[in-house]
Formats: sequence, structure tokens, C-alpha cells
Amino acid sequence: MALKIKAKEKKLKFSKDGPEVYRYVMVPDLYSTLDQDKVIKEAAIRSGVSEGVMQACWKGAGEVIKAWATEGHSVALPGLGNMRFGLSAKAVADVNDVKSSLIRTRRIVFTPTVALKEELANTAINITCYDRNGEIVKRVTSTDPGTVEEPEQGDDNGTGEGTNTGDSNGGSQNGSQNGSEQSATMVAPTISGTTPFAETTSVSMSGPAGAEIHYTTDGSTPTAESTLYSEAITLSDTTTVKAIAIKDGESSEVVSKLFTKSSGDGDDMDQN
Repeated sequence: MALKIKAKEKKLKFSKDGPEVYRYVMVPDLYSTLDQDKVIKEAAIRSGVSEGVMQACWKGAGEVIKAWATEGHSVALPGLGNMRFGLSAKAVADVNDVKSSLIRTRRIVFTPTVALKEELANTAINITCYDRNGEIVKRVTSTDPGTVEEPEQGDDNGTGEGTNTGDSNGGSQNGSQNGSEQSATMVAPTISGTTPFAETTSVSMSGPAGAEIHYTTDGSTPTAESTLYSEAITLSDTTTVKAIAIKDGESSEVVSKLFTKSSGDGDDMDQN
């Protein structure tokens, strides 16, 4: 088994006034979504119990996990990690102002186990490279030095989308694009600054060596055309800062941080 990745030649712009250039951008090539029935069937086969028993166990475990997580427990998911309740809320100076309406969002936080992270890191990788016309030009695996492998005749749909054209051995497998042009390896930048703040706050950003950081302060998703970070910025109003790191055509995940200006009715605080 291997992780499937597409490297697609795309036109990118690394600075607001810079030229557009073509770069190969790698994105996960995910298999189609597996529904609950398929997962239960496979789990039953692997465990040696009937599908009916596995269905009952699955439902029971789901109910227990849901109940305990919403009660505030950090619940262990066997072999996967832990799931817990988190929230984003306003902070207030006076204890008499504390009330449930200060909670802005409620969320479920998943933390994978070290073993799961290591397994992902050690999983083999198959990369299929597509040029700007959607033609396969190269295949690479994590076990070779990047040797060019000739595409199998007749296995390309001409677009590089939808059905995957195959692994490094020419085998055909079904998969679909996940809709995100983000790198599977690029480290996301960090956003630092004081929040809540009284009058102004200085916001700084840092990222991987050699990477450019692009950011927005209007709530929009940052791209290579967004403002290029060069020095700390000063905020005087409540603002959400979003940023990405870009290097050699690869983009990181988008990170965001809310900076809240103090007011009489409380200050935003994120408690995960």
C-alpha cells in the first residue's frame, strides 16, 4: 500500500508584482470515500466476527464516544488517538459577566497517536506527474531516485482528474482529487502576537527556511498573490490574520489567528 500523490504543473505567482511561472505542485490523490457499511464489513473480516456483531459494536462504541466527548472527557480511539471537546469564546474581566453566550464555537479536536504519525511518515509514496496539458510525463516512487518511467499506453484519461491512471507498476486504481492545492509536506507558518489587546498589537510570522509567507487580514484565503510578509504588522482593530508558506511551488496549509481588541463586553479567547 502506498500514498498516492499528483504532481501537477500549474501557473503560479510568487509575489504581487512578479511574473507567473509554471511549477509542479504536489497534492494528495485520495481514494473515493469509504462509507460506514464498507468499513464495518472489512473490520468484521479482519476480526473474525460477523457483520451483525461488528455493526452492534460499532454503534455502541460510537454512542459511548459521542456521550463521553460531549461530557468533556478526552476519549481514546483505539489505534488512532484521542478525541476531545474544544471551544472558542470571549474572555471577560468580571466573573459576573461569565455566561454561556460568550462561547463562539464548539468543536471536536482529534489528536493522532505517535504510532499513527510514524506509520504515515513511513508509508511508501507513489507520485504521478502531469504536465500543464494533463499528460503523464513521469512516475516516481519513494524507493527510487526519481528515475523517469514511461507511462503505460492507454491508461491516461487526458486530464489528470477523476480516475487515477495507476501506480508506479502500471496498475489502475480509482481515486479523486481532494480539491485542495496544498502541499502534503510543506510546513505551515506560525502567527504570533498578543490577543486580546488594548490599543494595538504587533503581529509577526515565521515559516520554513527559504519559504515566502503570504497573508491576508480581510478574512479571505491567502494565495501566492496575497501580501508578502516582510516585517511585523501592527493591528489596531479586531482582525483575523490568515497565512500560507510557499516554496518551490508548494503551498502549506492555511493557518489563521484571531486578534481581538478589548472591549467592555469581553475579549475573544481560543481554548482548545
